[in-house]
Amino acid sequence: MKPIWIVDDDQSIRFVLEKALAREDLPVRSFTNSRDVLAALEDDEPQVLVSDIRMPGGSGIDLLSKVKARFPGLPVIIMTAYSDLDSAVSAFQGGAFEYLPKPFDLPKAVELIRRAVDESVREDVADERLQQMPEMLGQAPAMQDVFRAIGRLSQSNVTVLITGESGSGKELVAQALHKHSSRSGGPFVAINTAAIPKDLLESELFGHERGAFTGAQTMRRGRFEQADGGTLFLDEIGDMPFDLQTRLLRVLSDGQFYRVGGHHPLKSNVRVIAATHQNLEDRVRQGVFREDLFHRLNVIRLRLPPLRERREDVAALARFFLQKSGKDLGVDAKRISEPALAKLTAFDFPGNVRQLENICHWLTVMAPSQVIESKDLPPELMGVQPLAPSAPSSLSAPMQGYAPPEPVAQLGGLGLPDSHAAMASANQSAAASGGSMGGAGEAPFAQPSSFPASAAPITSAAAPASWLSDLEREARVRLESGATDVWDALTRQFEAQLIHTALEITRGRRIEAAQKLGIGRNTITRKIQELGIQD
Repeated sequence: MKPIWIVDDDQSIRFVLEKALAREDLPVRSFTNSRDVLAALEDDEPQVLVSDIRMPGGSGIDLLSKVKARFPGLPVIIMTAYSDLDSAVSAFQGGAFEYLPKPFDLPKAVELIRRAVDESVREDVADERLQQMPEMLGQAPAMQDVFRAIGRLSQSNVTVLITGESGSGKELVAQALHKHSSRSGGPFVAINTAAIPKDLLESELFGHERGAFTGAQTMRRGRFEQADGGTLFLDEIGDMPFDLQTRLLRVLSDGQFYRVGGHHPLKSNVRVIAATHQNLEDRVRQGVFREDLFHRLNVIRLRLPPLRERREDVAALARFFLQKSGKDLGVDAKRISEPALAKLTAFDFPGNVRQLENICHWLTVMAPSQVIESKDLPPELMGVQPLAPSAPSSLSAPMQGYAPPEPVAQLGGLGLPDSHAAMASANQSAAASGGSMGGAGEAPFAQPSSFPASAAPITSAAAPASWLSDLEREARVRLESGATDVWDALTRQFEAQLIHTALEITRGRRIEAAQKLGIGRNTITRKIQELGIQD
């Protein structure tokens, strides 16, 4: 293991930490100023950097920014006297792992450094895996079967039917089949047959001639023509209208089709891959799916397992999605603790891989610190018990009272943290007693005059269930109006209201407000600045 670097101009601090870490069998290297550290970084690298914030020859804040620019994944712990707390809080915006206030409790300091070491070692391994990561992840036997099938089908043009629950990654499998086939140089064209109105689906698939119907100003090529020489992926094929199934069957049989309003047959060299979350045999028995089309599509069937059947893949997927979310949002990727991973692994994920990705995106935005702990997980995971070593591979039903969320009933299809739910409950109690958390005569979640327009809080009814309904209505209005900033706008309003209420209760004391909300001191300071809250 690489050594822990300690940077402090105070010899006594260096001595105490050196001895304490030596007792833990942790290698140590000490420096008195940041210049020496930067020089040493030319040919060496620490496992963890512990730096004072005020030193001659350069501050710890400057050192932090320079170190993080060169080694983004290196945990940096900032030591500070209490009088330096504001600057230490600002350091978190530069990517500090944690701060260590002086005078510090030595066992707690060693524990913090040990945690940083554990995280850095684990993240080194995770980063190495991410660099080698293929387009699909899966160590579970069921996923290995899928990978083997993709390999066998790589040189074939046979039609493939992919089955699996929603969110399990069927389109990724279709893309992999295309990428590793002889058609990889051609286009990959995907269409969700359930997402397009029946009257438009025929034109989308086969194209139309000019004047074929009202509004057809020009000739349009359909998806079959667009996919010529490549692969056409028909998602949710089980929902295709019955009359269009006949036209699709004809194309699959002889490769010919007509544009809407056309009179000349067209041919397209296309490999068709279809997918569905439904049981097509049942759809055939119900008379809503053609049996001959089913047999034409069901040449090779690939079943994609739900995430609850491949729990051993949850950890790798979660780390990958956290890295991806951090990159997408332009922030440092968050790390996740082993207890939090255990709860994720034990969850049944009714929304499968897509739900796990959404949870990781939510945690990137909402988790208060760089290391995600169990308490930071969304409500639907809070009651999940970690799997015992001898536990069966499939859990019982999800936690009592859980139901898959409606599309906009909760932020991002996820729940809100327990601290948020508690705040709503407290507002309910205040309303019932004729008061509020914001002071006498003020309605719960009323808009404070200090909020900027962009952070106006959400008005809510008294009961917790009611404010979620209000949130759903607000989200639905914005989504249906075509707004593209719904997530950011509603999240800002929600966060602003929570922080404003906590500051009123604590009479503007930020640290106490952060403790009550269950977030870090650096987080509340940063959020107050970002949201423009006047406390």
